[in-house]
Amino acid sequence: MSIHSRLTSLPNIEDLESRLATGEKLRSLLKDRNEGRLVECLDDGFVRLVDHMGDDAAIVQAARVSYGAGTKAVSDDRSLIRYLISHRHTSPLEMVEFKFHVRVPMDCWRQWIRHRTASVNEYSTRYSEAIDSRSTTEIDQWRLQSEDRKQGSGGFAPARLQPPADPAAYYEFTGEYLSKRETELHELANRVYLERLDAGVAREQARKDLPLSTYTEAYWKIDGNNLFHFLGLRMDSHAQLEIRTYANAIAKLIQGIVPFAWEAFEDYQLNALTLSQPEIWEIYNLLHPDKPTGHKPLGKRERKELESKLERLGIS
Repeated sequence: MSIHSRLTSLPNIEDLESRLATGEKLRSLLKDRNEGRLVECLDDGFVRLVDHMGDDAAIVQAARVSYGAGTKAVSDDRSLIRYLISHRHTSPLEMVEFKFHVRVPMDCWRQWIRHRTASVNEYSTRYSEAIDSRSTTEIDQWRLQSEDRKQGSGGFAPARLQPPADPAAYYEFTGEYLSKRETELHELANRVYLERLDAGVAREQARKDLPLSTYTEAYWKIDGNNLFHFLGLRMDSHAQLEIRTYANAIAKLIQGIVPFAWEAFEDYQLNALTLSQPEIWEIYNLLHPDKPTGHKPLGKRERKELESKLERLGIS
């Protein structure tokens, strides 16, 4: 079957069954979104909370090694959880588990899957045709490479030419041009992929030139302790914007399930500051210039990080 006939022919019974299944899936997703179990991400992605086991009470129960309800007072539960997280006694957090259904671009998923502390089952493009959806970039959202960090971005490419620039100059650096080329690449890659399938090429080989912007789906199950570690890294301002979007969506879904643990995580990990021993020495020298510690001076990167921490504390 040619690509043209693939796109224009009337559906057969199998196509109708597939569409009915797809429609049922969409209805389920819409229901979860309306009930607060699904958060949309990027242009066609989402995070859906499928199931969870345990809550704050399960953490407290495990910490006390009991089979009862946990503690006598809610305030005791909160205090205990805050103590556990602030002192890094985190194994009780593993008593809580979350299972998510995610739809995410493959380039973002590559970062995600580096966290090897979860159970994962991903959509297979070897058994099924690739999901016909790709992450796209608006013309004002093309980020430029950071000048002081090998990983990371800083600032945005201009969306369109700004007068009085010469229309023939620097056109390739505008977001308008980059998005146009992105669309062309997506269309070409999809057409080549469909051509291979129509030619009878095995799906496992036909997929090899699909762009990393192609969406994939997976079920991802993780315990509370490792989820907090994931969120601590991926909600950080230095994390890539796309995966940070998904991390924020996960945070939104779990906050109401473990409110005490979430509050403690925010206070003692996500929004906390830590000081290395060299940083402590440096601060001591600033406060006591007449009693230098004699330690090795901080490097350029370390000093910049310390200055950022001091700025946050209102110390210049």
